[in-house]
Amino acid sequence: MSMDFAPPKYAQVMRAIQERIESGEYSPGDMLPSETQLVRELGVGRTTVVRALQTLAMQGWIEREHGRGSFVKGRPESGADRVRPGLTTTEQGESADSLVEVTRVPAPRHVARLLGVAERTPVIVRKRVARQGDVPSAVETVWIPLEIAVGSDLDKPEPLRSGIRRHLQAVKHLRFDHITERVSARKPTKEEAELLGSSGPVLGVLATVHDPAGTVLLAMSLALPGTLHELEDVYKVS
Repeated sequence: MSMDFAPPKYAQVMRAIQERIESGEYSPGDMLPSETQLVRELGVGRTTVVRALQTLAMQGWIEREHGRGSFVKGRPESGADRVRPGLTTTEQGESADSLVEVTRVPAPRHVARLLGVAERTPVIVRKRVARQGDVPSAVETVWIPLEIAVGSDLDKPEPLRSGIRRHLQAVKHLRFDHITERVSARKPTKEEAELLGSSGPVLGVLATVHDPAGTVLLAMSLALPGTLHELEDVYKVS
């Protein structure tokens, strides 16, 4: 029996787009063909194309702008090929159908520890469901301290079209310097299972966003269905 195997379809779509970027067919700043065009050209389903584009965005090859399309950034620098779910969550714009809730809640113990505040300190929660086509692909919960949210649109129920990172940079002149992530395999919470439509295992990501001084600006909890996500990294062996 042959040990050869074909990579997943979404990975094949990714490689086709990467090769075009590396060859110069798609230059930095160019808009990629639409999802519909890629579906027709590559002979795959829309869900496959969406997953490929989302992963390319997480790896830094392209940038996706809600309502506009996907734009080429170029080949990522060495070490930037890893999937970065926390960064993607802060950069992706929101839509009305993805946003689940925006509310003020007392910080639970684990969130308070991440933010460095007292337990039950009021914080703003933004929760949304990301999708690959029509399939829920992540539940993303962001906790924002009140002093960060006040004076911005983060405590308002309307979707942030530009994403959290750009909004805070434009409105409050805050700079995101680095993100710390912890990944574990776990069962989804009852609410996550309902939003994902599945009680299967998830990759749980707990992340904190820091400014250049190391101050925590916000915290995130991501639930990524294990059937849709895999973590990949590229690093040099010396």
